[in-house]
Amino acid sequence: MQQNNGLDKNQLISFALFSLLIIGAMFYFQNKQANEQALQTPAAQTQAAPAVKPTLAANLNDSVKTNSIQQIELKNKELTVAISTLGGQLSTVQLNEYKAYNQATDANDKALLLFDKNNSSYGFQFKDKTGKTFSTKDLVFSPTQNGTAVTMQANVNGAIIQFIYTLLDRYTVDFQVKTQGLSQLVSDSKADFVWDFTARQQEKGRSQEQTHTEFNYTFDNYSSFDYDGRTTMEEPKETLNWLAIKQQFFSMVIEPQNGFKNSHGNQDMIEEGDFLKKFNFNGQVDMAGNELNQNFKWYFMPLDLPLLKSYDKNFDELLPLGWSFIGTLNRWFFIPMYNLISSWGIAAGWVIFLMTIIVKIILSPVMFKQHKLSAMMRVIRPEIDEVNAKFKDADAMKKQQETMAVYRKAGVNQMAGCLPGLLQVPIFYALFRFFPNMIDLRGKSFWFAKDLTAYDDVIKLPFHIPLLGEHLSIFAIGCTIVLLIYTVMTAGNIQQPTQEGMPNMKVIMYIFPITFLFFLNSSASGLSWYYFVSNAINILIILVIKYWILDEKKIHAQIQANKQKEPKKEGRFQKRMREMMEKAQEQQKVQQQQQKKK
Repeated sequence: MQQNNGLDKNQLISFALFSLLIIGAMFYFQNKQANEQALQTPAAQTQAAPAVKPTLAANLNDSVKTNSIQQIELKNKELTVAISTLGGQLSTVQLNEYKAYNQATDANDKALLLFDKNNSSYGFQFKDKTGKTFSTKDLVFSPTQNGTAVTMQANVNGAIIQFIYTLLDRYTVDFQVKTQGLSQLVSDSKADFVWDFTARQQEKGRSQEQTHTEFNYTFDNYSSFDYDGRTTMEEPKETLNWLAIKQQFFSMVIEPQNGFKNSHGNQDMIEEGDFLKKFNFNGQVDMAGNELNQNFKWYFMPLDLPLLKSYDKNFDELLPLGWSFIGTLNRWFFIPMYNLISSWGIAAGWVIFLMTIIVKIILSPVMFKQHKLSAMMRVIRPEIDEVNAKFKDADAMKKQQETMAVYRKAGVNQMAGCLPGLLQVPIFYALFRFFPNMIDLRGKSFWFAKDLTAYDDVIKLPFHIPLLGEHLSIFAIGCTIVLLIYTVMTAGNIQQPTQEGMPNMKVIMYIFPITFLFFLNSSASGLSWYYFVSNAINILIILVIKYWILDEKKIHAQIQANKQKEPKKEGRFQKRMREMMEKAQEQQKVQQQQQKKK
C-alpha cells in the first residue's frame, strides 16, 4: 500500500533547523526589557524649559536672561531645523519629504520629526580649574543669522563659545565649534560631548521599529562598523569616526572632525507611549591648547541605499541588510530585482509576487530533484517498513545500518534532500532583512495591508494575546494555512518513532506552521505575502510533478533494477557514517559485556 507524499529524514533536519531559526527570531522580537524609569511627557518638558533658569548659565553669565530664549529656523527642500538659544543646539529637525505614522488615522500623515519637544539634548562639558564641570547645554546663546547659516555665541567669564550651523543639501547640517579664551578657564585638554536622546515612534510596527532602533558607529578610518541594539555601549580604545542613533527607516548621525574617544553609552526600552528607547552617549573630543576648535557634521537621513552610498563614509552599513552572504544577497540580488520590476510601474504587492516567481524559477532544478527524491522515498517505503519489522528487536545501530543498505541498493541518495532546505535558510533570512528595511516599500499599500513594511491589522482583537498582540494579520493567517496544506502534502514519509521517549516528528512538523503565525503576525506584511505566494507555488509544483511529470511506476521499476545491480560504491560521507556506526556498535557491545560481568 502506497504512503502519502512526504519528507525524508534529511529534509526533516533542514525544516527543523528552519523552524529553530524562526522560533529564535520570534522570541527576539517579542521579549522586551522592562522600562525602569517613567518618561516625562514632551508637553511637560516643553512647558518647563522656559520657566526654569539654568543654574550654571546664570552663575556664569548673569547678563543673559532665560526669558530671551529663541528658536531660529532654517529650511531647505529636505530639512526644516530650528536652533535654540538655550544650549545653542538643534531643537527641531523635520524631514520635509516624509511623513510619520499617525495612530489616530492609521496612516503616514504626521510631520516626521526626529528632534522635537526636548527629546534631544546635546552639548560639551568642560572642567574648570577649580574642578567644577559646566556644560554648554546650560548656556544661553545669542543668535546671528546670515542666510542658511546661524552663529550662536555665549560668553562664559570672558571666554567666547561659538556654534556655527549651516544648512546644507543632502540632509546635512554643518556644525562648527569655536572658542576663544576658554584656555583661561579649563584645566583639561579634552571635552566631553554628551548627547541624550529619546527615540520617537515613527512607524506602525512598534516592536519591529524598536528592534531596529540602536547605536551604530564606525572606527578605523571608516573601515570598521559596529552596532549595539540591546546593551551598554563601551568603546574605550577606539576612535569613532561617526556615531548614529538609527531607527527603522531614518538615522541621526554626528560626525566629529577628529573623532570621539573613550566613548560609552546606554539605552533603555520604553514599553508604551510615543517613544521607543532612551539613549545616552558620552565621548571625548580633543582640545588644542585647551581651546575647542573643531568641525562637526550632523546628518538626518532616510535609510535609502543609493543616498547612503553617495556619502562614501560607510553609511550604507546603517541599513541592516544582513552580514556576509545575506547582505550580499540583498544588495546584489533582491534590491536590484525589486528596483527593476518596480520601474515597470506596477503595484508594490505585484512586484513582490513577481519576485517570488523569479526566485522559484531559479530554484526549480533543485526543487525538482527534491520532489523526485520524495517520490522515490515514497516508492521504497515498503522496503523500509520491512527492515523496521525484521529488526524491530535489534539495537538502533543495526537497524540504521540495514536501512542505509536498502537506500544504497536502491540508488537513493538521502543527502540530496538537504540542499533545497539549506538554500531556503539564507533566502528566508535575507528576505527577513529586506522587507522591514526597504524604504521604497514604506507606506506602499496592497489589498488590506496599508503598509507592506508593517503588519496588517484588519482583524482587531478586544484583548491582548501573548506573542500575538491585539490583532491578527490576514496575510500571516493566509501564509499559515498554505504552509499547513504544504506540510500535510509533504509529511507522509516521516517515520514514526520506533523507540520510547523519541518525539513524534509529524507532530513537530505540524507545530511549525503555528510558530510561523506567531512570528509573522507582527512582521512586515510584505514578508507574509511573499511566503504565502511561495508556499502556494510549492503546492502547485508538488501537484504538477506528481500527476504530470513523475511516473511512480517507472521509478519503482528503476529502483527494482538498481537492487539487482551491484551496489554503488560508498561515498566518502556514507563510508564515514558506516564506520562511525560500527565503532559505536562495538562500544555498545563492550559496555553491555562489562555490565553483565558486574
